[in-house]
Amino acid sequence: MKKIFQAAAAFLLVICVTAQSSQAQLKRFSIGPFVEAGFPTGDFSETHKTGYGIGIGADIKLVAGLTAVGSVSYFYFGGKSFNDGTSSFDFRDLKAIPIRLGLRYNVFSILYAKLEGGTVQYAGGDYNGIGGLVAPGIGIRVLGLDVEGKYEAWFKDATRGFWGLKAGYNF
Repeated sequence: MKKIFQAAAAFLLVICVTAQSSQAQLKRFSIGPFVEAGFPTGDFSETHKTGYGIGIGADIKLVAGLTAVGSVSYFYFGGKSFNDGTSSFDFRDLKAIPIRLGLRYNVFSILYAKLEGGTVQYAGGDYNGIGGLVAPGIGIRVLGLDVEGKYEAWFKDATRGFWGLKAGYNF
């Protein structure tokens, strides 16, 4: 897991360094930090509390209205306690590193629709290994400020889905 995170960080660092010159000329590339919150649904909401994440995202404009996007983040969902009167159980916290790639389409000037897919690296507790993810969303982007609402589902052994709200700034 540490090697995956280091490789992703190195990749994003190289992109940041090379983006400075291309950004000044064409402004076809942007990168920036974001924060996000996840509100679990279904069975996942029975075992875990609201999650929070932080990450970095990048995008490259392809053709009019279509953009390739990617991000890497760290997400944390606190575990809930279960008590039915006869027995009690504490669900472990879920920590994960989702790596997403996808496409964003500008519906009109500031409104966009996005579809991302990728992998999620579970880190610790009962949740170890790598799973898949899919994340459709809709958002607005004004002068670098990016706010998005989305549904994200992680697949490994079971589906862990959540509604998400993401806010970031792109340089």
